[in-house]
Amino acid sequence: MLKHHYLGNYCFKLCFSNGERGEFDVREYCNHRSGSLLTPLQSEAYVRRAFIDAGALGWPNGLELSAARLYELSRVAA
Repeated sequence: MLKHHYLGNYCFKLCFSNGERGEFDVREYCNHRSGSLLTPLQSEAYVRRAFIDAGALGWPNGLELSAARLYELSRVAA
């Protein structure tokens, strides 16, 4: 099970099912990618609307990032 907490400044604290924790920076993720689903993530108000659906971090426009992908992209939190 993936748990998330919005830290502010486009960053989430994540807790993965294996007990490890990480930080995911939405802005950094979007800097290296493009597409219509990513455009709304330029707004911090929209980023805050994230939710967990079937173990993935998602947004109302249908964008979802799986827990496995987030684990790869996250920095290990102290």
